[in-house]
Amino acid sequence: MIAEPMLGDPNFDRTVVLLADHNEEGTVGFVLNRKVDVDFDDLVLDFPSFDAEIFEGGPVQGDNLFFLHRKGDLIPGSEEIMEGVFWGGDLDILKEMIALEMVLPSDIRFFLGYSGWSSGQLNDELSQKSWLVADSTADLIFETEIDGLWSTIMKQMGGDYALWHNAPMDPSLN
Repeated sequence: MIAEPMLGDPNFDRTVVLLADHNEEGTVGFVLNRKVDVDFDDLVLDFPSFDAEIFEGGPVQGDNLFFLHRKGDLIPGSEEIMEGVFWGGDLDILKEMIALEMVLPSDIRFFLGYSGWSSGQLNDELSQKSWLVADSTADLIFETEIDGLWSTIMKQMGGDYALWHNAPMDPSLN
C-alpha cells in the first residue's frame, strides 16, 4: 500500500506498507521505507555480529523486533506472505544461519514495531482513498533502494499519481 500524500497521519506520511496479514480480525503490515538509525548489533543482543538495517515497521509494539526474509524454506515457523517473502520464524535457527553466513543482510529486513488496523479499519481507509493498493515483489522489498521509494512508485504509477511525488509535505507551503 502506498500512502496518499495528504493522509495527515505522521506515522504514515509518504510510506510504503507491505501487508503481511489481512483477515476479518484486522490487518498487520510493515513500513518498508523508514530506516531507523540503530545498529543491529546494538539492538539485538546474543546474536552474531550482523550488518543489517533496521526499519520502523509502524507505531504498534515499537519495542518488538519483527523480520521478513527470503529463507522460508530454511527457517522453520516462517509464513510465506507472498512469493519469495516470508514473515518470522525460529530465532534460534536464524541466529545459527547468520553465524554460518547462510543469511546475508540482503536476505532479510528487520522492523521495530508493525502497522496494525482493527477489523474493518483498513477497508474504511481504503474506501476514503487514503491508500493506493499496488502489487509488490520480493525484489522491491529486498533489492530496491528505499530512499525515495514512495516517490519512485508514484512516478511509476503514472497519470495523476506521477504528480503526487512532487506534492509538498505541508500543502500550505505550496
